[in-house]
Amino acid sequence: MKAFCRDCFWQGEQPVRRCPACATPRIVAHEELDRLAIAHMDCDAFYASVEKRDRPELRDQAVIVGGGKRGVVTTCCYIARIFGVRSAMPMFKALKLCPQAVVIKPDFSKYRAESRRILGMAAELTPLIQPLSLDEAWMDLSGTARLHGAPPALTLARLQARIEAETGLTVSIGLSANKFLAKIASDLDKPRGFSVIGAAEAERFLAARPVSILPGVGPAMAASLEKAGFRTVGALARADVRDLAARWGAHGLRLADLARGKDGRPVDPAQERKGISAETTFEDDLVALGALEDKLAPLCEKVARQARAAGVAGRTVTLKLRGTDFRIVTRRRTLAIPTQTAKTLFATGRELLAAEAGTKPWRLIGIGLAELVDAEAGASDFFAGDERRARTNERTLDVLRQRFGADAVTSGRILRAKGAPKGE
Repeated sequence: MKAFCRDCFWQGEQPVRRCPACATPRIVAHEELDRLAIAHMDCDAFYASVEKRDRPELRDQAVIVGGGKRGVVTTCCYIARIFGVRSAMPMFKALKLCPQAVVIKPDFSKYRAESRRILGMAAELTPLIQPLSLDEAWMDLSGTARLHGAPPALTLARLQARIEAETGLTVSIGLSANKFLAKIASDLDKPRGFSVIGAAEAERFLAARPVSILPGVGPAMAASLEKAGFRTVGALARADVRDLAARWGAHGLRLADLARGKDGRPVDPAQERKGISAETTFEDDLVALGALEDKLAPLCEKVARQARAAGVAGRTVTLKLRGTDFRIVTRRRTLAIPTQTAKTLFATGRELLAAEAGTKPWRLIGIGLAELVDAEAGASDFFAGDERRARTNERTLDVLRQRFGADAVTSGRILRAKGAPKGE
């Protein structure tokens, strides 16, 4: 099979413009189609699509899922995106761009239920599924052709059609030789897309793209790479690996592989809900403990809110620091009681931070929760004493933020941080 139809599942050896069986133009064709088995499945505008499905009168309207006027956009439908609305955009800016949009508060219990439903269908095809979030996951269908009577590409197309038929939601599929390329492929033709990047074409496909497309390359790292002369992925691919290692250590070696389309990470189901984290890069390097704590506090609140929204708690707190040499320092502590509160996160994080502050300038700080467990299933056991009280208090704050905006309620520590001079 070198081509197939996404509507009637006709298979052929040659690419065609239209399906000879049903005349649809929805044909997938690629030289490596029979040999690729790693896929990235991404739900299209997931939260907004769920809301539109449940409220058909919104089908042709712009929909934004998020907080109030002082909140941020959680996600938005494709109609809203035409007007420039994007995830994480402040709500006031989104409504200025698209004033006719219908704003809906997120209902994460509903989204989790739909996520479980979709991933359940995928699990019928392979046990090798690694969710990244509620709305996306990697899949490995290696060795399943005999079981399903079709190569992985066709099996994935059938899954895509089944999800749409049974849930009323659509997904986009990226198929390739590894996780990195599959994730890039899934973004190429959204919504309802099915895109393929072969191993042989990977380096050529990536060459002209900006270095920011690579995993682990945020704005600060992209600026550092560009300053060193690496503006495109192709420039990185042509670089001397020893030079990249000397400049950025293990991260440089990783970038060298990615630039050539290589990614040896397996699809690992054990990494499901591996952790929740947040980080920020400073405008000016920071050394003092107080200044670093001011950056840490809002990150703790962000991670804790995400944990409560997802219904999970973490047994391990991880602190991340990046120095001016781009070397990363991580410190971890395992808790006696799993947490989903900013109070515990900040208390643990600042203890880990105290040992590192003052030793050198830092350009980035991050905090995360790992070893996640289902919070609701173990609520009576996990949340005792101070942790239960903190959880109750912070849930009350969540409700207030939903009603009055994300910035309506904040801690004294964060208020002080907002007024602190830069570089303090």
